[in-house]
Amino acid sequence: MPTFQTSDGLTLFFEDEGEGLPVLCLSGLTRDSRDFAYVLPHLTGCRVIRLDYRGRGKSQFAEDPLSYIVPREAMDVVELLKHLGLDSVAILGTSRGGLVAMGLAATVPQMLRGVALNDIGPEIAPEGLDVIMGYLGKPPIWKTYDEAAAARPGVMKGFANVPASRWRAEVEKFFDQTDEGLALTYDPKLRDAVIAAGAQPAPDLWPYFDAMQGMPLALIRGANSDLLSPATLAEMQRRRPDAHVAVVPDRGHVPFLDEPEALAALQAWLEDMR
Repeated sequence: MPTFQTSDGLTLFFEDEGEGLPVLCLSGLTRDSRDFAYVLPHLTGCRVIRLDYRGRGKSQFAEDPLSYIVPREAMDVVELLKHLGLDSVAILGTSRGGLVAMGLAATVPQMLRGVALNDIGPEIAPEGLDVIMGYLGKPPIWKTYDEAAAARPGVMKGFANVPASRWRAEVEKFFDQTDEGLALTYDPKLRDAVIAAGAQPAPDLWPYFDAMQGMPLALIRGANSDLLSPATLAEMQRRRPDAHVAVVPDRGHVPFLDEPEALAALQAWLEDMR
């Protein structure tokens, strides 16, 4: 199992496969490397690296849950790249992963070849945050994968035309089946870190977005997203008219990334770096 150790002593898991342009995939807040299972077959000609953040998936939980913050996770990315001997990568960031990517653009831009943001921007809609806080760190109410998969269409607001097999694959990726029922695949104390971060004034992230100026950029939004608003996307496009943009129909937060619209934007973005 490929792992590396961070400067503060945690063992983190990652996947590393393929050859070509190095693309680092960074998942959403509570998710892990499996978030990119659907798009992976389409990233041909790339060396795809997928990281489990600290406290998620197969990575070690932190003794101090307040280290579950974007700056520390960005540092973990830098340390992973040093471990792999890579000077720079393209980053495909879903939600939280996009925030990490923007943080890296503002601090170590020389390490980024380009960025693709999946349903995330410099402004986060409060209604989307409310949805996240409604489940973050709380044990699943379902006892089996079958129950969770059946409930998924009602839970994932904004999604339509998703086959039952995809919902089943989702719950198998992001919950563990135990004798007591389903369990989270991340440290429940992640909730403490998010609450603590929310107690501080929110930083202006537009300078972080602007730090990606000159880098190949893709912007993907679920048409029904409650986290990335149409107005925020429009402003992102105004600032970066050269970005490859996709609005994915029948998707909320977040698109799966194997939809035709998302794939077209990603392929154009990858071509910019070849």
